[in-house]
Amino acid sequence: MKNGFFHRVFDLYYDGFRHMKLGKTLWTIIAIKLFIMFAILKVFFFPNFLKQHAEKGSEADFVMEQFEKVSNE
Repeated sequence: MKNGFFHRVFDLYYDGFRHMKLGKTLWTIIAIKLFIMFAILKVFFFPNFLKQHAEKGSEADFVMEQFEKVSNE
């Protein structure tokens, strides 16, 4: 089953990426932007709220308390 579906799909993408010129630059820019968004910005702007406010092992209870507090308001 050398010419199976997955093999043909892989060949399609492999051949397409191999022959692109501008596309490689665009994919590089996309990869850099994703790295910046998920690796760098997450560290500085999105702290681990549960780790700071809930005790270890009782995170689910803390979340349930917060949901109950909001729903009662």
